[in-house]
Amino acid sequence: MEIELTHNKLAKKELLFQIILHLMVFYFLTIDNVRGKVVYELGWFQVASFSNYILANVLISYVLLPKFFYKKKYLQFAISFLFIVLAVIFIEEFFLDKIFFPETRIADFKGVILSLGESLSVLVTLCGMKIAWDSVNRQKELDQLKIMVKESELSFLNSQINPHFLFNNLNNLYSYAVEQSPKTPEIILGLSGVLRYMLYECREKTVPLLSEIEHLKNFIQLYELQIEERGTVDFKIQNVNNHYQIAPLILNVFVENAFKHSQTGQSEEIQISVSARVNSRGEFEFTCINNFEESEFEENNHHGIGLENVKKRLFLLYPDKHQLTIQKSKNVYSVSLIIQLEEV
Repeated sequence: MEIELTHNKLAKKELLFQIILHLMVFYFLTIDNVRGKVVYELGWFQVASFSNYILANVLISYVLLPKFFYKKKYLQFAISFLFIVLAVIFIEEFFLDKIFFPETRIADFKGVILSLGESLSVLVTLCGMKIAWDSVNRQKELDQLKIMVKESELSFLNSQINPHFLFNNLNNLYSYAVEQSPKTPEIILGLSGVLRYMLYECREKTVPLLSEIEHLKNFIQLYELQIEERGTVDFKIQNVNNHYQIAPLILNVFVENAFKHSQTGQSEEIQISVSARVNSRGEFEFTCINNFEESEFEENNHHGIGLENVKKRLFLLYPDKHQLTIQKSKNVYSVSLIIQLEEV
């Protein structure tokens, strides 16, 4: 129903556009130059002649263009266009002239050439404006389609976040439950809080920056329980407030990977450092650094679904407005992300 209404609206706009266009062309056709003076020739012959052009333009614009031109059948279009132009000249020279000027006008070669020039100029103008109109509307449709594709892709990427998070944390929770660890209730409570934020507070495209950082803090605390006394986690926040908005759940993956990669082949002296701040230019700067010990399992996990997911989301949400740098050297893995945020 909505699509039908949109098409009806576009059809009304095009009808108005064509009426205005035809009136303008008709106005210029009535202007003549007699001895340096502008003279308006407006009579039944001009009306009949222009009606001939209107009929020809309808055939060209609404039959030939969609049937041949837009399907790239240019030869068929050119031949059909030529036949219509010849028909217009034939009607004007052998019918309209004889009706309105039976004694003064006789069809001859010179008259045919003049009619050809006028017919081509009028029909090319009307046909060209129709092509321009269709091109503008087709570009609008393409732009809307791109937006729909972008939104669909973002929805798909967002739908992967929660399952990915649950997959990793439920495995950890299962291990604690099997060991009957006293920290199991605390982990369940932390997991519940993080999921609540994901499910109920992240439905908009952007969230307040401070809310996202608070969520990240809870997220880190949830993972920090897993390393116990095997290392240290440092989280620094500077100049973060609600004056800025950010896409939700962009930062989780980097923190999650830091904990996962540090624990893969390392049993102690785990060091993870996370910092978040807004600089004087309004850019959000995020860094996440962790140490690790090389292993085949760790090597394969640097290219998991989470990291590829967040790269695609950043590309779609912040095109030309973000800089992501990931470096790995001397058993240190670092992530640096800079995003140009929008103020509220």
